[in-house]
Amino acid sequence: MSSELREPSDAEASLGCDPAAEALVGAFCEALRVERNASPHTVRAYRVDLTDYARWALRSGVDPLSATHRQVRRYLGELDRAQYSRTTVNRRLSALRSFYRWLNVTGAAEGDPASILQGPKQRKSLPHVIRPADMARLLSVYSGRDAAGAPREQSASDMRNQALLEFLYACGARVSEASGLLAADVDFALGQVKVFGKGAKERIVPIHEMAALSMRTYASLARPQLLRERSCAHFFVSTRGNQMGTDAMRKMFKEAVRRAGLDESLSPHDMRHTFATDLLNGGADLRTVQEMLGHASLSTTQVYTHLTPGRLKDVHERAHPRG
Repeated sequence: MSSELREPSDAEASLGCDPAAEALVGAFCEALRVERNASPHTVRAYRVDLTDYARWALRSGVDPLSATHRQVRRYLGELDRAQYSRTTVNRRLSALRSFYRWLNVTGAAEGDPASILQGPKQRKSLPHVIRPADMARLLSVYSGRDAAGAPREQSASDMRNQALLEFLYACGARVSEASGLLAADVDFALGQVKVFGKGAKERIVPIHEMAALSMRTYASLARPQLLRERSCAHFFVSTRGNQMGTDAMRKMFKEAVRRAGLDESLSPHDMRHTFATDLLNGGADLRTVQEMLGHASLSTTQVYTHLTPGRLKDVHERAHPRG
């Protein structure tokens, strides 16, 4: 079984699952949604992972409520033998830890067999950053001027796509944040946007003039055409006048990458990586970048310091007494 297998649907995932275990998984996922304000994507990922564990427990004659750490380790070992990636195995273990902590808190179970287990070590890979020349090519795909600077006619969709690409690079926003961006939260007068990140955490991010220009052009000329006299609270709208979803945004990005002749493995999240790296290279401090990215922990942001050795050297030379 390959680690690239398609994740089962909710209906498929429940097949072969003990009804009592399925009910506990459902209650836990509801708690994630209500108490932790987890996104639908996160809730579904937990449901799929935990239901897979419940199905394995049923096949193996294991009671999830009284499972031992050896039994849970055996489950993880079977995933490894089935050639699931280390990332997937660690994600499943993380889901089990959260699930058993919740079972303990609610009194549904006394033991916690997952807390003492360690997942497989993962190779540390640095974020993928888009080079300046490649970024320029990417941002020219839908713009009013081609790569050579010649004027080009834009459709309403082109103006929207250009505004979206500029927004992602200017703010380091996640695709989910771009999709959820409200028109009321874009403030052109102050040059900033209000973004709601993971867990509905709010943050204010400035936008530079080039991005603001593309977004203003889209808002005044293209968005009304796409809405077709309909009403939509979201800033980025589809050709049918509805909220532009994350899948549509990713599809648009892939098409832009293809048309720019760039590495087709690039993703919208690489715009976020590039945003952070370029800010640090430009002299921004780590705390400020953390705030703009919406990272809860500074350690998450620190990965970008590995991508800016030149800046670290400059800081060292300026700050060290013998530099």
